[in-house]
Amino acid sequence: FCKIEDFKFQHAVKTRWKDLDAFRHINNAVFLSYIEDARIVLLKRWNINYAEKSLIVASAKIDYLKQVKHPSSLIIGQKVSRIGNKSFDIESAIFNEKESNPVCISTITSVAFNFKKNQTVKVFEEIIDDYQK
Repeated sequence: FCKIEDFKFQHAVKTRWKDLDAFRHINNAVFLSYIEDARIVLLKRWNINYAEKSLIVASAKIDYLKQVKHPSSLIIGQKVSRIGNKSFDIESAIFNEKESNPVCISTITSVAFNFKKNQTVKVFEEIIDDYQK
């Protein structure tokens, strides 16, 4: 499995009571919300403006490895793991703060998009720079 040290970008979150499901663990759908929260930090880093310099999520894949109880402190590790001409992947892993193995891993494929022109564009330089680091 991957380790938190494998990820250049890290984002901390705490579970919330409302994240629980009927089985009294964090609902699977909430993991994608945690990953989205962490991804927003990257969007700010890349100066995404939701107009001519924006992104569209094309695919979201997630593998659940272990259940999470509430309350828990989590760390989401992220890195750009693939660059194409107009799309790229962000690999994410969620770690319980007190454990070394991830509770889930995810790959989000995004497409660079210009909403003013309503068309795909080449992947932005800031994203390519983060891939090369």
